[in-house]
Amino acid sequence: MFEFEVIQKLKSNDEILEIIKDYNYTVRKGRIKHLKGTNLQFIEPTEYLIIYPTTLTILEYKVNEIANKNFYIKEHKQKYNLKEIKQILMKLKI
Repeated sequence: MFEFEVIQKLKSNDEILEIIKDYNYTVRKGRIKHLKGTNLQFIEPTEYLIIYPTTLTILEYKVNEIANKNFYIKEHKQKYNLKEIKQILMKLKI
């Protein structure tokens, strides 16, 4: 049986929370887990689930070396940086 140990709990991004405060949303904080007996680590992203006025799932990864895009939107199936995420969320407010 696999046994995991939580090494670090990830904080949610204050800038995104400030933008989505007017929406109905839930946040599931991410964490970094270590598989006991190995040197493997697993990163669970922080998940921002916007329920109303639209359904949007934004995943924030702690590390992403490719093009510095730490965010992924499931519905768009695309990676974004913080600036792009802010623009998308601001368009939803209108």
